[in-house]
Amino acid sequence: MAAPEIVPYDPAWPSAASRWIRRIHDAFVQAGLPAAELQHIGSTAVPGLAAKPYLDLQVLVPAIPDERAVSTALGPLLLERARGSRPDSPGVDVDIPRPGSDPRHHEKLLYFRELDQDGSAQGLILHIRRADSPFADFVVSFRDWLRVDPAARMQYERLKRHLAEENADAADYDDYTRAKSAFMDQAQSAMGWPRASAPSGGTAPSLEG
Repeated sequence: MAAPEIVPYDPAWPSAASRWIRRIHDAFVQAGLPAAELQHIGSTAVPGLAAKPYLDLQVLVPAIPDERAVSTALGPLLLERARGSRPDSPGVDVDIPRPGSDPRHHEKLLYFRELDQDGSAQGLILHIRRADSPFADFVVSFRDWLRVDPAARMQYERLKRHLAEENADAADYDDYTRAKSAFMDQAQSAMGWPRASAPSGGTAPSLEG
């Protein structure tokens, strides 16, 4: 993907995400692939928050399925396996564990496609994570925290706009992603995460999108 571009929040993003969640759910069912839950995550899932115009969706699975089976199931939806712009691109094959969290179960599959008929959304990013992945719990907790804390939401938006300007000439947004880590550390502390009920590699969490 190209350098990051931050655009105003589009109220159509949640409905577009819901349409894609139904399509992906149906594709998993038809292929016989288990999916515990599908969720709209990331900044486009936070009302009022400016964001990169890419819908982030998360599929929770009991175990990471065979990549070929997933690619075959998602092929008709034009979702392709993302490989990252660099050998060390973050969050492609494995999520970087958050400080203090259980380091297990961070493996994942990442898929992507461009969009041209879903309002201002320019692309779709699909994260396939284990249901007991601590990072899967973190991204939902972070989304929900931003939804209810206007001050944190505005601080995060200012940071994203600043980093987007700093990386305007970048060939990808890997550095933009990494530069948000300090805010994520601050958010983790403010959220009180990991929660006592957060997944620790045993029982799958109960999460609502």
